[in-house]
Amino acid sequence: MNKSKYISVPAIAMVLLTTATTLRAEAGGPAEPLVFQGVMQQLGRDMQAVTDAISTENWEAVAELAPKIAHHAEPPAEEKTRILSWLGSDIGKFHRFDGEVHEAAAAMKEAAQRDDGQAVISTFAKVQQSCLACHQNFRKPFVEHFYGPR
Repeated sequence: MNKSKYISVPAIAMVLLTTATTLRAEAGGPAEPLVFQGVMQQLGRDMQAVTDAISTENWEAVAELAPKIAHHAEPPAEEKTRILSWLGSDIGKFHRFDGEVHEAAAAMKEAAQRDDGQAVISTFAKVQQSCLACHQNFRKPFVEHFYGPR
């Protein structure tokens, strides 16, 4: 019996959602970074700047940096759709971690505005814990999916 090979509509949709970057990564070629990578790198710089400000008790700088963390940039709509599609049933978990970062960073700003160093450190720890939890849950599979095995 000769079976014809057809591509299903869902398969075509998945191909359309997958960009040339992902295809190059899967083929072993260099993958161009997603905008999301730049967002994470900027968050890392902002987190480091908060650490530096805390070490010098520069609460004004912490208060200025906290909103950058709480309201960080997002990738463009097409890329965000790809990421959310990849997350699948874990979207809620991802959004929970992101929400925790937003809430803790907002609380950190308020603490810095009160010159309450202990509260700044406590809320900054909450920001870091939420970031770490998200990274431990998603970073490795995210990198492998969008950039290929490392």
